[in-house]
Amino acid sequence: MKETKNFSPPVLLSLLLVAVLGFLWSGDMVPGHWLPGAVASEVAAEEVATAEGADSAQELQLRPAPRPGREDYPDVGVSSRSIVWIIAQMHLFFGALVLAVPLFVLVIELLGRSTGDARYDDMAHEFMKISITAYSITALFGGTLALALFLLYPDLMAYLMQAFGAQMLVYAMLFFMESILLYVYYYGWDAMRYGNAKWVHLSLGLLLNGVGATLMVMANSWATFMMAPSGVNEVGAVIGNIWEVMKGPLWNPINLHRFIANIAFGGAVVGAYAAYKCLAARTAEDRAHYDWMGYTSNFIAILAFLPLPFAGYWLMAEIYAYSQQMGITAMGGILAWLFIVQAVLIGTILMAGNYYLWSGMSRTEGSKRYQGMIKYIAVVLVICFLIWVTPHTLILTSGEIAALGGSHHHLLGPLGIMPAKNIAVNLMLIFTFLSFQLYRRSDKVATVSWEKAGNALMVAIYVVAIVNIIFAGVYYGYFTNTVYKVGASVTQVVSTLVVIISGVVIDAFMYRKAKTLPSFWGQVSNRSQYALFALPIAFTWLMALMGYVRSSVRTHWHVYTVMKDNSPDNFIPTIGYAGNMMTIVTVMFVLFVLFIFWIANLSNTKQAPPLSVTKKAGEAA
Repeated sequence: MKETKNFSPPVLLSLLLVAVLGFLWSGDMVPGHWLPGAVASEVAAEEVATAEGADSAQELQLRPAPRPGREDYPDVGVSSRSIVWIIAQMHLFFGALVLAVPLFVLVIELLGRSTGDARYDDMAHEFMKISITAYSITALFGGTLALALFLLYPDLMAYLMQAFGAQMLVYAMLFFMESILLYVYYYGWDAMRYGNAKWVHLSLGLLLNGVGATLMVMANSWATFMMAPSGVNEVGAVIGNIWEVMKGPLWNPINLHRFIANIAFGGAVVGAYAAYKCLAARTAEDRAHYDWMGYTSNFIAILAFLPLPFAGYWLMAEIYAYSQQMGITAMGGILAWLFIVQAVLIGTILMAGNYYLWSGMSRTEGSKRYQGMIKYIAVVLVICFLIWVTPHTLILTSGEIAALGGSHHHLLGPLGIMPAKNIAVNLMLIFTFLSFQLYRRSDKVATVSWEKAGNALMVAIYVVAIVNIIFAGVYYGYFTNTVYKVGASVTQVVSTLVVIISGVVIDAFMYRKAKTLPSFWGQVSNRSQYALFALPIAFTWLMALMGYVRSSVRTHWHVYTVMKDNSPDNFIPTIGYAGNMMTIVTVMFVLFVLFIFWIANLSNTKQAPPLSVTKKAGEAA
């Protein structure tokens, strides 16, 4: 009877979640039918239909998108866009964190359950401590964002409510469900730590992640609807059901891109927490524990980051397919220079991740086999990074153009176009994976008979992939027309993915029963921990940058080609202004994260009793 009681809440919540999702995604849920105004319009339409026919009723139901004028936007004395920009970006930062952490926490907890190693369980529990505080901050920014949007952009929000209808109510219901699951999952950790109770706890974690992922894709549908509206006609009238409105051409690319990016971002933030605790540790045991946590966090961040550029490539390809003008605005117009900044930030992430891996190899004596390769990997990374940040055109005076002999440098100009950058980024990803692979091998000695053959195969895969990436980039990028130039990038992506997948599979079999060398956790330099701090800062700035690019490609539209933005801010802000805004939100997020770290550490701090209390206790004894 007791066991049945333990299993009933997850089962009931699972059934409720399935029912909600079935209701949300049913084809009968027409958006306009769930708003009071729409209901009134429907009643009026039925009366007209009685007198004038069904065609007139249908015309009244198809309400076009609003056409607000400048006077319809409230004037609050400061830029409405700047207010929403800061609040929305902060909400997205914390939303990404609280959605990502439970994902890999569930995997770590399951790993602890399957191996019987309590360290994994303790680490997963400590990671969730960060998510709890961050969740409250996420909710505060989310509520503030909703108020700001309804206050500053009432016509836009009215139109989105018309398009999505009761889906927003379902979103609120799922948010409450996520809150309940999150608090039960965290505070019930020790109460459901062993036996069947642990499986109940894992089920709660699975439900939590299911609800969180559903919230993410629902919110993504609002953003992609504004970029590429679907389920509406040319004047913005809703003509499709909720599924047709949600499932626009950019929805799945955004879903995949944000899902992977959230995991990488979450891993970087908890890695900074581990570095903070490692540097503050007062005992060798604590330093070893948090060094291990930092390694695990970096493993999550880098492993998730490696496929992220490919998801971004898919997203940009879909943007170009939907609207060439939108794609050109992003990568060939005013926003093109921001992709140089993107290269700097991604290069920072890869450099910091590689440096941490190289520093971490000092934990085991087995790493001496590979330390000679580090300098060559570093040289390749630096050269590729310099190629990636080389611009195609420069802002020059007439005198400078005359001295240069044209607007493009005769040697560096060819490095500024996409074929060279595609070569550079793919090689950086391959050599970052090589660092990761060497690090994973450094504390193991293979015992299989086919070790030499496996290593030879791995080397051959690396060589063929590198040659293919360089050849495809140079030949198809510089000696053929644009059609082949674009197609060559697919070959390069496949080559990089083959290296990563082959490396993971070969190492999994080669080192399944390998001899493990001792690792001395905590015996790493403090510089390696500073690299873990650099990762979330670069990730945060990068997320702010690409969020600005994604929003700006709509130019002067609230909903692209459907609802114009006639507010005082209906223009793409300058790069300098945008850079200041992105820096502000990055600094704000870092300060909030430090506050979260302090709160998490404060919960483990106990004040020593004063001497008078200790003396009285001794006398009483």
